[in-house]
Parts: sequence; C-alpha cells; structure tokens
Amino acid sequence: MSTTNPQSDAQNDVPHRGRARWLRRRAEGAPAASARARRRSKQRRRVMNVAGLMAALVLTGALYSALSPAYATDEGTANESSAEAAGRELYERSCISCHGANLEGVPNRGPSLIGVGEAAVYFQVHTGRMPLARQEADAPDKPAVFSDEEIDQLMAYVQANGGGPTLPSGDLRDGDLAEGGELFRLNCASCHNFVGQGGALSSGKAAPSLEDSSDLEIYTAMLTGPENMPVFGDNQLTPEEKRSIINYVQTINSQADPGGAGIGRMGPVAEGLVIWVVGIGALLFAVFWMGSKA
Repeated sequence: MSTTNPQSDAQNDVPHRGRARWLRRRAEGAPAASARARRRSKQRRRVMNVAGLMAALVLTGALYSALSPAYATDEGTANESSAEAAGRELYERSCISCHGANLEGVPNRGPSLIGVGEAAVYFQVHTGRMPLARQEADAPDKPAVFSDEEIDQLMAYVQANGGGPTLPSGDLRDGDLAEGGELFRLNCASCHNFVGQGGALSSGKAAPSLEDSSDLEIYTAMLTGPENMPVFGDNQLTPEEKRSIINYVQTINSQADPGGAGIGRMGPVAEGLVIWVVGIGALLFAVFWMGSKA
C-alpha cells in the first residue's frame, strides 16, 4: 500500500501551474501582439505611400521643369521666323492689352484671336478698325496705323500661333458678273444697299459703303465676318462665288450712274423728280416775283 505525500504533490504541481499561467498569458497576449503587428504594418504602408507620393511629386516636378510652358515658349520663339518675331513684338506692344498674352482674348475687352487667321488680321488692321481707340457700336473705318510690312508681320504671328483662314491668291475679280450681281442681291443687299452704298442697322450700327473697298478687303470680310456681318465660309459661298461678287461690286463702283448725277444710283426717275421739284419751285418764285413787281 503506497502512501502519497501531499507536500510532494504540491511541489510537483508548481511547474505545471507556472506553465499554465504562461500559456494563459500567452493566449491572452496573442490578440494584443497581433494588433500591434497590424498597426506596425499599417504604419509601414503609410510610410511607403508617403514615400511613393513624394517620389511621384519629385518626378512630376522634374518633368514639368523639362517641359514647362516657359521652356516651350522659348523653344517656339527660337524656331519662329523673323516676320513672326517682328509680329510678336508688334502684338505685345499694340494688341496684348485687349487680346491677351496667348491670343486667348480678355473678357469685356477683346475677343480671342485663335482661329481667326491672317484674313481677319488683314481686314481689321488694313481698314484701320484695329487697334481700336474705344469701344463703340461699330469699329470706325480709318487710315491704317501700321504699314503694309507691319501688317504682314502681324498676320504671320497670328497665323502661326492661332491658325485660321488664310489670304486668297490670284485675280479676285475672276468671276461671273451676272452671277455676282444675283449673289450680292441675295446675300448682301439687305445691309449694304443693292449697289454697295451701305445702310443703317439697329442699335446705332451701320453697314459700311463698299465704294472704296479693295478686292482683298471685300474677300477677307466675307471670309471672316467682321462685327455684324455673317461669316461666308467656303461652304456658304465658294471661292468662285466670292470672286463673282467682288467682280460685281467693283464693276458697279467703276461705272458711272446711268442717269448722270449720282443720287444713290436710283437712276433717272429720281433725277427727274428733282428736276420737277426744282423747276416748279423756280417757276413759282418767278411768278410771285413778277407779280410783286407788277
């Protein structure tokens, strides 16, 4: 019969109890360790994200420095022709305050010149409408401020940087006269009078007379549609039709009025009316004068 020593059993149980407590503490500490590991992993990811963002910003800055607008402008300026460079100087001196540094226009001051082309520059500058002295209902037709060479330089600069309609070439009167008259009466006479003498429009505006207009001014006006005039692109009026209209207008301008004196080209009926009014008035004056003398 064996006997057990309680004291010996208690001593032997000490290591087991210690191991159990260690295992229990380990089990209790496992979630906390896992949470700490997750926090450290999240922090590492944040650091990596920040580092990646900084690297991307540095790379973007380097690319922008290499391809910045200033660099591109310098390169474009270096590649422009002498006419374009001279046109740039003229533009920055006389046009930039209203039309903007990059031809984009200035709100409530001047429209964008992107897409207007050298044709619009020729018409507006050659007729003296630009540079504009002040905002009015119509830009007045006045002597040109720039010389022909300077106008060519401005056209070269605007065309190179904004694009748009170009100047035509060849004989601008090489068109059918009868067709030109029909087209003019259909598309132009409502504003410019049936012989191009001009006329009043609404809101203080007026369609100018075409009497002193050159072939190229008429063509570029049709091509660009200044102010209230609609744009007659090549889809509306072909180049041949534009030449026919110019032929009609310039033929009318070069011919004498059928009735003699120019009374708006309304013909001898109007002149006859003037003769009757003046003649009858003179006769009445003579009758009254003779009666008073008698």
